[in-house]
Amino acid sequence: MSIARGPESAVLKPSKPTSLLAALLLHPGAVVSTGYLMRAVWDEEPPATARASLQTCVLRLRRLFAAYDISATTIEAVPGGYRMPNGPGTLDLAQFRSLVELASSATDAAEELYRLRESLALWRGPLLANVASRLLHRDAVPMLEQERLRVLERVCDLELAAGNCHQVLVDLYESARSAPVRERFTEQLIEALYRTGRQAEALAEYRTVRDRLRDELGIDPGPGLRRLELAILRAEDLGGPATAPARTAALPLAAARPAALPPAATPSAALTSATPAPVRPAPASPSGAPPLPPALPSVPGFAGRETERAAIAARLTSETGPRVVVISGAPGIGKSALAHQTAHDIQHAFPAGVFTLPLTRPDGTPLTVDEARAALPPAGTGRRLLVLDDAAGAWQTLPLLPDLGDAAVLVTSRRGLAAVVATHGGAVHRLDVLRPAEAHALLAGLVGADRIAQDCPATRELATVCGHFPLALRIAAGRLLTRPRLSAADCAAWLAEDPVGRLALAEDPRLSVPEVFGQALTRLTPELRDAFLRLAGADTDTARGPLAARDDGSGHVLEQLVETGMLEDGPPGLYRMHDFLRVYARWHVRAHHTAAAVSLH
Repeated sequence: MSIARGPESAVLKPSKPTSLLAALLLHPGAVVSTGYLMRAVWDEEPPATARASLQTCVLRLRRLFAAYDISATTIEAVPGGYRMPNGPGTLDLAQFRSLVELASSATDAAEELYRLRESLALWRGPLLANVASRLLHRDAVPMLEQERLRVLERVCDLELAAGNCHQVLVDLYESARSAPVRERFTEQLIEALYRTGRQAEALAEYRTVRDRLRDELGIDPGPGLRRLELAILRAEDLGGPATAPARTAALPLAAARPAALPPAATPSAALTSATPAPVRPAPASPSGAPPLPPALPSVPGFAGRETERAAIAARLTSETGPRVVVISGAPGIGKSALAHQTAHDIQHAFPAGVFTLPLTRPDGTPLTVDEARAALPPAGTGRRLLVLDDAAGAWQTLPLLPDLGDAAVLVTSRRGLAAVVATHGGAVHRLDVLRPAEAHALLAGLVGADRIAQDCPATRELATVCGHFPLALRIAAGRLLTRPRLSAADCAAWLAEDPVGRLALAEDPRLSVPEVFGQALTRLTPELRDAFLRLAGADTDTARGPLAARDDGSGHVLEQLVETGMLEDGPPGLYRMHDFLRVYARWHVRAHHTAAAVSLH
C-alpha cells in the first residue's frame, strides 16, 4: 500500500494504522464496523484497550493524510464504525471497478479491450504486500484476485477473437500456471498455441492439465478442453479468429425465453456440462395463431418436496389472491430445482408460457435492476408464469413486479424477501435439507435404482457426507455416473477425506460446493462473514446444538445471518447452523490460512 501526491509517493510500513487503512479501503464508501476493524488490526485477538487504540490509529492516519494534503475528514467517524468515501479519483481499487463497468457498456470490442487493459494496469505487485493483517489476507485477498482473474479471462477472450494469438501467449502462460483450477485459461492457452502452429505444445498442455486433474481431483477435463484435444488430434481447422463469448452482463438476456430451464437443472448440464440445453422449437399452431410455448422438461432425478410442490402449485394457479411465491434457504439446498420442477408440473395452467430469468450472473454478482428489467420477456396475452431465479434481495425484485402485470411469479433467493410478500402478498417457503429417504431417491433417480440398491448403508453414508444437500448429492452422482465401477461406499470414503474440496465438477462452477458456498460468503458484509466463520469454528459442546442470542446485540447479527440463508432459526431466541455449512466454513478458514501463509513467504 502506498500514498501518492503527484510524482511523490510513500510506501506505508507494516503497522496497525496500515492494517486499519487497508480494511477501510477494501470497502470504499461503506461503513465498516468497529468490531471488524479491531479484528483486522489485531488479528481476531483485540486487547481490552483496542477501541481506544483504534481511535489513536485513526488520528495517526489523519495526520499522515494532512502531510500529503489529503483532507483530515477522509476517514469519517459514523455510528458503529468508520467510513472512507473514496472514489475512482482517489483509490485504485475504485478506479479498477469503474473501468470494468465502463468496459461492460462499450460499443465495440476494441473499446472494451482498451478499458479492461487499462484496469489491469492498475494492479502492481502483490496485494496488501505491506499489510500485516492475517484476517485481510485470508478473506479479502482471494476475492480481489478473483476479480482480477475474471477481467483477465475476458481480455484473453477478446485478444483471441481479434486474432492476436501470439501477443496473448505471455498472459496465458502466466495465468494458466498461477490459476490452474480455472480451466478457461488453459483452454485459451491451448487454442492460442494451436492457432499459431504449435500443435505438439498444445497437446502437451492438454495432457499436463488432464493428468493433474485426474491425480489431484479425480476428475476429467471439461467439455471445452476435450473438444479442443479432439480438434487437434484430427488436425481440424478452427476457422478464423476465435469468437469471444458474450459479455457477462448480457448473458441473462437470452435466459428470458419461454420455458428455458437454467443450465444447472438440465439433464446434460446437471452432471456433465456447462452448456445450456437447447429449447425445442415451438410447435406450429393452426389458423396462423401465435406458436404455442415449448414444453418444459422436468428436473432430472428430482425427488421429495411433495408438500412444498403442492402448496406452491396451488398458490400460483389460484384464480384469486396474490400469485407470488418465494422459495428461500441456504445455498445449494435445491431452491432452483424445486422452482423449475414445480413450473414443469403446472405449465399447463399457463398457456402464454413459462419464463425463467436468472437474476445473478455466473460469477455470483447480481444484475442491476435496469439489466433485469431489460431482460424481462415482452408482455403478452394470456396467463403466464415468470421464475425469477436467485434474487439477491428485495431491492432487486420489488421494482420488477409492477412490470409483470397479472403474471404468476415464483422467486428463489437465499433471503426471505419479507418485503416482497409484505407489499404484494403471497407465501414464503424456507427449505431445509432433504430427508434421508429423499436423498436416497435423488441418488437413485440420477445414478439408477439398481446400482444404488446394491449397498443401502453406503448410500446413506454418502448422503450424510453430502450433508443431505441436493447440490452436493448431484455432484456425487456425477462422479458415480462417470465411473461405473466405483461403489457408493468407495465414493463416500473418498469424499469424506475432504468433503468440501472434492465436491466439485471442474467443468461447471455451478456444480462446485466451494464455488457456490464461496459466492454466498462473498455476498455477506465483512461483519456477517466474520460472525458466520466464528460461529462455525466454535469448539464448545453446544456448537452443533441450538445457538442462543445474548443481550449484547448478537441477536441482531444472528437474525441477519438467518436472512442471508447461512443460519436457521428455531424457537424464539434459538438458532442452528446446517452441519454441512459448518464443515464448509471450517474448510474455508483452513484453506485461506494456508493461502495467507504461502503469500507471506
